[in-house]
Amino acid sequence: MTANTTDSGEAMFARYAYPPGQRDLGERPDPSASSQSAADTAERPPVPGSDPLDARSRPLMFDGAWPYLEHLARMAGAASMMDPYVVEAYWVGNDLLEATDPTDFAELVMRSFAGHSGADWGALAGEHTARPVPHHSFHVFAIYPWVNILRLTGAAGALELLDRCRIRWGRVESIGNGTVVVQCQPLTWTGSVLRLGASRPEGAKLATGGQPLHPGQWVSLHWDWVCDLLSATQLTALSDFTVRQLAITNRPR
Repeated sequence: MTANTTDSGEAMFARYAYPPGQRDLGERPDPSASSQSAADTAERPPVPGSDPLDARSRPLMFDGAWPYLEHLARMAGAASMMDPYVVEAYWVGNDLLEATDPTDFAELVMRSFAGHSGADWGALAGEHTARPVPHHSFHVFAIYPWVNILRLTGAAGALELLDRCRIRWGRVESIGNGTVVVQCQPLTWTGSVLRLGASRPEGAKLATGGQPLHPGQWVSLHWDWVCDLLSATQLTALSDFTVRQLAITNRPR
């Protein structure tokens, strides 16, 4: 699997990282208003008016992505963590993820996120049938505290945050003026297991200057924005790595 080489890694990263920065954090559901650790590990917006890739705004936006990208760049022998192949591996998924050594990855995660309370450290254990990899779904389901909050409280807000924070895929139904309706599978919660539910229509915004879309095409989404048009290979990778991480998250406790 390879990224679209006509696209820069910087542009790809910005498309996926941009949507949370456009949301007012005060409007998000707050499943645990008293949990400072939850607030500390939420996706944070960039400095208003800043370049999303400017080093000065990095600590305020997706700071958690950088250790994974640096790790993947080393695995790929890439000169930059903004190499399209590396960026695609983190957000969507590709065969670079399989090159990660489980021990190295576990050490990376423990070193980078040791101070995050509510994380699922057991997801790094080596005995799982599916081993974790440096994909955005791992960060959402294992490092963010929302799964832990969902298990403890059953809060619907935590489920919504998990669903919106992950990179989703959807099939385009119709296109409006700067908006699109897609069929997506939402996350569902049985009380003990996270699953992908039946497809349902969902509205989303189209990024300014994005490539034209047509009904029947598959796209990736982050929060309520369309990030990219997905190739068949990318669609399979995104689905497979998401399902793989859900299997780890749903393991017997």
